[in-house]
Amino acid sequence: MCDEVKKALENHKKGYNCAQAVACAFAERLGRDEKELFESMEAFGFGMGTMGTCGAVSGMAAVVGMKESDGNLAKPATKKVSYKAMKELTKKFEEKNQSVICREIKGIETGKVLRSCDGCVEDAATFLKAYLDESEEG
Repeated sequence: MCDEVKKALENHKKGYNCAQAVACAFAERLGRDEKELFESMEAFGFGMGTMGTCGAVSGMAAVVGMKESDGNLAKPATKKVSYKAMKELTKKFEEKNQSVICREIKGIETGKVLRSCDGCVEDAATFLKAYLDESEEG
C-alpha cells in the first residue's frame, strides 16, 4: 500500500471524515496546506451531511480540482480536464462499489452494506494515486 493510501486510512482512523481523509492525504504532494484542506472538506463528510455523494468521492474531486485547475480567475480554461478526470475516477469508484451515493453504499434502504467507509477511503486514495502518477508521467 502506497504512502498516500496509508495516510488516507490513518487520517480516517484519527477522526477525519471520508472527504478530509482523502484530500488531506494528498496535501503534501499537491503543495497545499493540510489544515486548509481539512477545514474546506469538513462539510463534505457523511455524504455532504445528507448521505448523498460519498465523502471519499468528494475528496477525489477536490484533489482533481487542485491538480488540474489553471487557477486563472479571469479566464478559467481547465474545467473540461477536471470534469473528464472526475468522470473516469467516479466510474472506477462506482464499478468497484456499485454506487457513489453514501446511503446506498451503507445499505440504508436495503440493509446490504456495499463497502465500509475505510474501504471507500482506500479506493478513492488508490484511484487518485494512480491518476496523479499517470498524469505526472504523461
